[in-house]
Amino acid sequence: MAKRDYYDVLGVSKNASEDDIKKAYRKLAMKHHPDRNQGNKDSEEQFKVVKEAYECLCDPQKRAAYDQYGHAGVDPSAGGFGGGAGGFGDFGNIFDEIFGGGRRGGGGGPQVYRGNDLSYSLEISLEDAAHGVSKSLRIPGWEECGTCHGSGAKPGTKPITCTTCHGSGQVAQRMGPFAMQQTCPTCHGTGKLIPEPCTACHGRGRIQKQKTLEVQIPAGIDSGMRIRSTGNGEPGVNGGPAGDLYVEIHIKQHPVFERDGDDLHCHVPVSMATAALGGGIDVPTLGGKAEIDLPEGTQAGKTFRLRGKGIKGLRSNYPGDLYCHVTVETPVKLNEEQKRLLRELDESLKKGGDRHSPQAKSWFDKAKEFFKPV
Repeated sequence: MAKRDYYDVLGVSKNASEDDIKKAYRKLAMKHHPDRNQGNKDSEEQFKVVKEAYECLCDPQKRAAYDQYGHAGVDPSAGGFGGGAGGFGDFGNIFDEIFGGGRRGGGGGPQVYRGNDLSYSLEISLEDAAHGVSKSLRIPGWEECGTCHGSGAKPGTKPITCTTCHGSGQVAQRMGPFAMQQTCPTCHGTGKLIPEPCTACHGRGRIQKQKTLEVQIPAGIDSGMRIRSTGNGEPGVNGGPAGDLYVEIHIKQHPVFERDGDDLHCHVPVSMATAALGGGIDVPTLGGKAEIDLPEGTQAGKTFRLRGKGIKGLRSNYPGDLYCHVTVETPVKLNEEQKRLLRELDESLKKGGDRHSPQAKSWFDKAKEFFKPV
């Protein structure tokens, strides 16, 4: 199958500048990188094509040969341009910039790495989520080792320069006509070796400890949301910046309320007499209590809406509502006198006809349809 034109692959014109080519590559590489499209063979192949196009067009000599002879000018097997890897170093830098996750530095010094992020799961009450609260967290922290004063070497000794990378923290690995810079496997990018590690910190130069961190939980936060605490993750390597701490919020189950976004729901049990006769009843809210006026003949499942008695979410201008769902409670553990009175009431209601039980009448009328002969 004929190869696509490299300029078409990157979506740039033939007179595109080097910066335009880099920007186009960066965008496509992020879109089709295998780490972001695991299992997607089409994206994997497209990533290879994009990489191949960039490797050619970012190198002035290769680009000139390609412009003059097409793919034959840069195909080593065709006897054209196949020499050095002039553009690959730049490609590697862009690749690290996009996917390296915090790698910095270069030249002759050790590589600097950003520390890893940490995650902390915090459970709070519904009241704390609604009103906001300050929480003290105990998280892992690090301090300089007092024995070696951060060098990682046993007192009286010193670290030595890594003999594999000669202190650069990187080694070059050749892949055909290209060369790739990788973290030194001997010193792991530090550029130094410690022949006699400190016994207190085991060569790390720092000791782990627990530290207390105060985190402000904003009012209206919901389960699954995260709070970012900058610089409170793991420390960086070779002077790199520390990672961040992400506090993930989980709200405890409440004994009365259920949350649905900014709204709250609760079930309100009322007695048969109260439901039948009506009257005012008190219901709880997160801010105290409120009163609902039950009309006569309130049925089970009736919902009353109290505006503004829910939660004001992080991105909301107004608080949500509280929905109170009525549950008519059947009396239990009756004594003989109570049972007698209920039977008398039941007989009296039956004498009054269907007007006392409109729902029952409607249900039985519908049920009769099932017993009609076909």
